[in-house]
Amino acid sequence: MSVVKHFIEDSIKKTEIDEFLRNEFERAGYGGVTITKTPLGTHLVIYTMRPGLVIGRGGETIRALATVLEEKFQLPSPQISVAEIEVPELNAHVVASKIASALKRGVHYRRAGFWGLTQAMEAGALGIEIIISGKLRTDRARYEKFSTGYLPKSGEPPRKYMRKAELHVQTKPGILGVKVQLMPPEAEFPDQEKIIIIQNEQKKEINQTETKEVEEAPIDDKVIENEPAQPDITVEIEAESKPEITEVTQKEDSEAKGTSEKAKEVTKQKIPKDEKDQTKDIEKEVASDEQIESKKKDLKPNTSSTTASSADKVKSKATKTNEVSVDKKEKTTKPELEKVSVEDKKDSKKKDVKSKSSSTGKKDEAGE
Repeated sequence: MSVVKHFIEDSIKKTEIDEFLRNEFERAGYGGVTITKTPLGTHLVIYTMRPGLVIGRGGETIRALATVLEEKFQLPSPQISVAEIEVPELNAHVVASKIASALKRGVHYRRAGFWGLTQAMEAGALGIEIIISGKLRTDRARYEKFSTGYLPKSGEPPRKYMRKAELHVQTKPGILGVKVQLMPPEAEFPDQEKIIIIQNEQKKEINQTETKEVEEAPIDDKVIENEPAQPDITVEIEAESKPEITEVTQKEDSEAKGTSEKAKEVTKQKIPKDEKDQTKDIEKEVASDEQIESKKKDLKPNTSSTTASSADKVKSKATKTNEVSVDKKEKTTKPELEKVSVEDKKDSKKKDVKSKSSSTGKKDEAGE
């Protein structure tokens, strides 16, 4: 047997089993079957709306079904398990069977088609397509298509996620076919955009975790080891800079001493002024001193008390006369003392000038 024939026979066997189970468990709300081969035998999972009808009392129906499948369809040691359909509106077999039963009862095909669409979309399907074909209104056969939502036809998502079902219904005009293609809500597409809604509590938790991570961020030990300590640098700079500073200060002191000695020598070598000019300068200085002292006297406050009560006027007059007499004596004595001090200053300055002029004259004669 070639490989192609092997796969064809397997697919034919699966369709025959599917039809047999649909006819057997039509009242139980049959929703399809999955068949997988294992080393121990074949494992079958039957999806129904009413699993109790499939199992039976004490598992009688399942045992009878296992023997039929082994004898009629030659399945080695079949192991059957029943699963309940949680949302029947998202199962293509259930939707097709409901539309077929409605058409049997004489419901209009458009009403049955739109009813199936609304039921599936309200249950959360991404997309659905229902095709009803046959003698719908006239003797000539045609088909009517009902589709809504997002339903891709090619690529990996429809091959992986799409649910398909086909049923045939015998009516008075003839046989009608019902084909259903449904995309469940858990399907994922490569071009699908995900929207994540973050609530306020989650935002606070995220912010807290970020702050903790920033606070607890470890510092690289290598960077700390490579970086030298700052106090050591300052000590080294001070130790290196001290001798240079001392050398500079010593040089500056020596230069300052040299300049002061040179200035003294230059002043000694200068020619003195004439005696007349020196006496004029001395007189000007004395006059300026006298003016300063006179200004100081004017600024002094009067010691006499001008405010007195009416009851003590007589006493105040007596005290005023005594104070006036004392002030006159002081005024007469002060100018005399000032004149004496000024004359002493003039005499001392003249003597200094004469001594300087005599010393310079002797030096000139010695030089000649």
